[in-house]
Amino acid sequence: MAAVRRRIAAVIGSIALMAAVIVGGTAAGTADAAAATPQATHSVGGWTCAGTPIPPGYVLTGYQRSGCNGAGSWLQQPVRDGIWTCAGSPIVSGYVITNYLSSGCSGIGAWYHQLARNGAWTCAGSPIPPGYVTTGHLSSGCNGIGSWYQVQVRNGVWTCPGSPIPAGYRSTSYNAQGCNGLGAWLTVRA
Repeated sequence: MAAVRRRIAAVIGSIALMAAVIVGGTAAGTADAAAATPQATHSVGGWTCAGTPIPPGYVLTGYQRSGCNGAGSWLQQPVRDGIWTCAGSPIVSGYVITNYLSSGCSGIGAWYHQLARNGAWTCAGSPIPPGYVTTGHLSSGCNGIGSWYQVQVRNGVWTCPGSPIPAGYRSTSYNAQGCNGLGAWLTVRA
């Protein structure tokens, strides 16, 4: 009977500790919870548990399903030109996605980050940096998800549907054959 009482007391104690942490808890309760759960620790980079904030300028480059007691863990690293990142990773400003590998990052998919540059083929869904436009499309690009050709805007460039029109420019004429058959608009200085 004493063993049953100890188990019940342990369960009640655990529930009370979880409730204290959820509601805000005491300093001691919160400290105990932080020591017990890896996701409560806040470090910059390295292996972290799912749900840990990603610092600015960092991307997710590895995934381990069994990490953090089965909740999954992510490897956070500073972004750099030519780095493969996991699906769901942020895309840092100034970077574009130029390749896709469905089996990458432990099977959840991986994206290749590169610094934006004039004349780059980028994957569908990649950001278009300020001052850039899209001028070509390949439905088979980026391993079948489609790709767009990005260039810095200039007077007289033909742009694809959905391309931004930077400040100081406007669209005029339409060509149904442009942008690999999707249609294109002539972009000129305003």
